[in-house]
Amino acid sequence: MGQFQLYFQLGIQHILDLDGFDHILFVVALCAIYVLRDWKKIIILVTAFTVGHSLTLALATLNLVRVNTDLVEFLIPVTIAITALSNIFKPKPSTSRGIHINYLFALFFGLIHGLGFSNYLRSLLGKEASIFEPLLAFNIGLEVGQLVIVAIFMVAGGILNGILGVNRRDWALIISAIVLGMSLMMMLETKYW
Repeated sequence: MGQFQLYFQLGIQHILDLDGFDHILFVVALCAIYVLRDWKKIIILVTAFTVGHSLTLALATLNLVRVNTDLVEFLIPVTIAITALSNIFKPKPSTSRGIHINYLFALFFGLIHGLGFSNYLRSLLGKEASIFEPLLAFNIGLEVGQLVIVAIFMVAGGILNGILGVNRRDWALIISAIVLGMSLMMMLETKYW
């Protein structure tokens, strides 16, 4: 297996890992207020998150940024809770043509999430002569993994909304409330306290 493929698969596994489901919860929270026809907005959201995640992952891997791991592990569920709360207070996406606040949330929160995985990736990349290709492969895998989550979630939402007649607003509120509850539990379980 080549280096690119190895790190690409590691990126996908990082997102789809059920033991570290914080990314899955965050992506679900980002998508909860959207429907299938909003697919372009969703791709922009996910990509904004990946850009933020990639930036801090690269900076931390290059040892240009160092942060308290316990603080980051606490802030990750905080970002999920804020996103879920935002959905609860505004369960429909903005119809304006400008930059949506959700895009800024995704970018900024991606910065925090990228710090969460940086120590592990730094230890893996410490043996590599050049980290550009592994970082690129990892981040592309990350994006692909997120799009898999988005596709599964949006299809499930489409079936419930379109075929079974579940109200779109109710769906967004229920999903966001579940994600909020799970993120609050994750906050309480961190070592930050």
